Amino acid sequence: MKTKLFWPKLLWHKLLWPKLLWPVTTLLVATSCQAGTGNDTTTVVASTSIWGQVVHGVVGEDADVTVLMPVGVDAHDFQMSSSQAALVATADLVIVNGLGLEEGMQDALASAVAEGANVLEVGESLDPMILAEGQIDPHVWMDPLRVARAAELVADGMAALRTDVDWITRAEAFSARMAATDVEIEQILTVVPVADRKLVTNHEALGYFADRYGFEVIGSVIPGPTTLDQPSSAELAALVAIMREAGVAVVFAETSDSAALAEAVAAELGQEARVVTLFTESLGPPGSGADTLAGMLLTNARLIAGALVG
Repeated sequence: MKTKLFWPKLLWHKLLWPKLLWPVTTLLVATSCQAGTGNDTTTVVASTSIWGQVVHGVVGEDADVTVLMPVGVDAHDFQMSSSQAALVATADLVIVNGLGLEEGMQDALASAVAEGANVLEVGESLDPMILAEGQIDPHVWMDPLRVARAAELVADGMAALRTDVDWITRAEAFSARMAATDVEIEQILTVVPVADRKLVTNHEALGYFADRYGFEVIGSVIPGPTTLDQPSSAELAALVAIMREAGVAVVFAETSDSAALAEAVAAELGQEARVVTLFTESLGPPGSGADTLAGMLLTNARLIAGALVG
């Protein structure tokens, strides 16, 4: 086994970056073995820790997997280093979310594709949702059934490279785990009455979750599907008014972005309001309960249920 570790160049214009204190964890470990007849190694790169988990679930020990983004970073804000760009250019397969998620990587990815890189954007094949503003919501992984379909896309990509491994069977096994996770999430959320299934989020990252499990996103601190925008004072005031009218006193923040604005909204609402932090654009560190994709989705479901019922 060999480990590949890349430290990214990040944009530092955020208010707070507590996520950078997190250690880089298991998904940055690239496991390799001999591919095919044993002379070459198939190299696969994934953009986020979430897609790295999906890729590893399909390729197992039969490819070298490298995840570009460390655990805890904001996927919208991440930029590749020169060494990572070189890796992307030479990898056998590169798995990215697409749909505008990897905003800081777009130029580098476009250059790599122009030079012949084999980049698969899974999001566009997972029935992406359109937000009220007309923008595409890139957060497809918040629906485990869409993730199940993504595993099959990864298997197809691997099958185009090599035919000596039954990638499809592995993808089906991973998809079955996602289907079981979906059932468990539904069970966790049964305690939340229909009338209380209203969400206020840090940015519009829970649309697929809401659509799958019968919730309504009534507002977000940062309007739109990206964390790179900043709300105006008028927009924040409007959100507070919406929450008061709807009787909602919980703001769901994110581990991958500052909670400062969410906390300001909660403070404006008053003493009963609170902020609950979810895992949205990255897996969590070891011990968080969110260091696997299934664990992340289940942990979020428990946090949401506990916040809305409690």
